[in-house]
Order: sequence, then structure tokens, then C-alpha cells
Amino acid sequence: MIKTRLAKLSDADVISALLTANSGEHGGMLLGQWPREVIETRIANRQPIVVATDDEGRLLGALMTSEKGYGEAPPVQAMLKAWPGRADAYVYGPVCVSRDARGLGVLEALYAKLQATFPGREAILFIREDNPRSLKAHLRLGMREVARYDFGGKVFIVLSDRLDLRQ
Repeated sequence: MIKTRLAKLSDADVISALLTANSGEHGGMLLGQWPREVIETRIANRQPIVVATDDEGRLLGALMTSEKGYGEAPPVQAMLKAWPGRADAYVYGPVCVSRDARGLGVLEALYAKLQATFPGREAILFIREDNPRSLKAHLRLGMREVARYDFGGKVFIVLSDRLDLRQ
């Protein structure tokens, strides 16, 4: 059974390990560096991270969020220039599901908890064009492409979960 909740400071080490294991420097698709201190700072500054665990408490996935303007990395700044979204929109991501939990509904569970945490607010995220697995998974959640931009020689697709954009 998948359980979801907001992360606590005590989760920082396992979240950091999951994100780092799936970063670009380790063959994954996640951008950025995710040491424990970065995770702790985000949690302490009330930038919610949703976690999914199994019955034994093992981390299955993590979904980070932030308010617009919070420590925006250059790719996020470029995304918000391409699609700023509504005034109360928030930045969704990164999201990461552990390799052994993929295809089990973890992303759907994380997103459902996120929607309950931010009811009625628009989530804005980017996915590299060369990451079709993530793009397909997010389109299945009902998100829609709203813009594209080039950053560092790569094309990024901006998605939004605004209801008025859904078909």
C-alpha cells in the first residue's frame, strides 16, 4: 500500500539519496544537485515535499514543490518566462520515483496528495523533450503542454494542470 504525507526534516537523507541517484551525473534525468542540506532548507522554509512510502516506511518517491520566486534555478526561471501561469501558481518538481516502484501508481499518489495540499492552484513544471517516459506519465495525470523553451541546448516542455486547459 502506498502512503503519502508531507516530508519532515528527518526525511532529508533518504530524499537526497533518491534524487541524487537519479540525477544526470548518475545517468538519470533530474537536473540539479540535491544534498541533504538543500532538502532540509526547503522543508524548513515551508516549500512542501510530498513523499510516498510503503507499509514498512521505505521511500518510494518524492515530489518537491516551491512557490514562484523561491530559489529559482536558471531552468525554472526560463520556464516561468515561457509560462508564468496564474498569480498563485506554484512550481512542481522535481519528482522522482524509485526504480523498483515505477509503474505501481506512486506518481498518481504523490500528485493526489499535492492536489489536496494546494487545492485549486495551478502546478507548473518542465520536462526535457528527450524524457518521453516522464512526459507520458504527466499527460496521463491530465496535465497539458502550454509552452516550450530552449535552455542549455536542450528543449524543455512546460506543462500545467490548469483545469481550463484540459480537453
